[in-house]
Amino acid sequence: MRQKTVAIFGGGPAGLAAAECLSASGHVRVTVYEAMPTVGRKFMLAGKSGLNITHAEPYERFAERFGAANTFLRPALDAFRPEDLRAWAKGLGTPTFVGTSGRVFPDVMKASPLLRAWRSRLEAQGVTILTRHKFIGFERGAALLDTPEGPQQVVADATLLAFGGASWPRLGSDAAWVEGLRGQGVEIAPFRPANCGFERAWSENFRERFAGEPVKSVTARSDAGATQGEFVITRHGVEGSLIYAHSAALRDGIEAQRQATLFLDLVPGRDRERLARDLERQSAKLSFSNRLRKAVHLSPVKVALLRECVPDAAQRSPSELANLLKALPLTVSQPRPITEAISSAGGIRLSALNENYMLNALPGVFAAGEMLDWEAPTGGYLLTACMATGRAAARGVESWLNRS
Repeated sequence: MRQKTVAIFGGGPAGLAAAECLSASGHVRVTVYEAMPTVGRKFMLAGKSGLNITHAEPYERFAERFGAANTFLRPALDAFRPEDLRAWAKGLGTPTFVGTSGRVFPDVMKASPLLRAWRSRLEAQGVTILTRHKFIGFERGAALLDTPEGPQQVVADATLLAFGGASWPRLGSDAAWVEGLRGQGVEIAPFRPANCGFERAWSENFRERFAGEPVKSVTARSDAGATQGEFVITRHGVEGSLIYAHSAALRDGIEAQRQATLFLDLVPGRDRERLARDLERQSAKLSFSNRLRKAVHLSPVKVALLRECVPDAAQRSPSELANLLKALPLTVSQPRPITEAISSAGGIRLSALNENYMLNALPGVFAAGEMLDWEAPTGGYLLTACMATGRAAARGVESWLNRS
């Protein structure tokens, strides 16, 4: 009996996870085609800062982190939960630990040992990995490739696409596949930056003095809720983990109203009434900065940020100042370019897929990972969902191959 073939385009976490599942039985021949010189390049980049692979918060909360895509993604996440990902990593010789924030990291704090062990497992299971093989599009049922040996056509019993989104194009996620699939009748939502920085026109003095300075111990509020953490002042505006947590809400607000406002509590844990009393007690002879330093212990960057966002802050009453310290309006004008974003929103609309991750317009062609229209905050959610959808699509492929 002829061994059936599966072609997987994209060698990131979603594509490799699908290849691992499909090749485990040994009943199908799996080939991964990757446009870049090596697989897992974005995975490796994430590993430079410790490779946050998942999150240890209660699963019900974890599964709600994907916004409008929660319902669609839930079966895939149920089948590959954060604890399953940790067990998978341990099985590849990479134990993990939970950080103080709940984020989960490999003990070695690197991506390379895990990726090497993963690739070795894939090769042991018979997976062929071909790099520098760039997908061009489909023509009469065949996938067209640009390879070092020239143009090639690939015909397989099933095809799985895992190209990634539109962030970090230099690592391979350049969304070059969009027009080819759209031409085949696949509905695709425009790509937008996610987990990104935002622009604000700082005064020259503030920008020159504080660009690169972290703003620590802050609670930020938006339509996304309240989050405590820190962010960084940049020459263009703001970025950092606290900003990323609110990026979807800020981006959507800008699209609707041309700007969005994040409200900052510069002194979490201190109530307004106590702040007002402490400010009231300060001598009127003190400078504004010294009043804030003595009454509130406010850092220079927070004092400057207060002045920048509310130019007449020094003339405000103690009660008004207390209100500003607890809810400072930081207005931003637009996201930074998608090429700088950690991830992207947009991609293949979930309505263009069936429950097995097969494209309605292209029977026998499946899709997974960040090329689908979903988004999530940083904290391990992105990687977990990429791998979970890759495995779910692999199950869909198996069902398709066994349909007769």
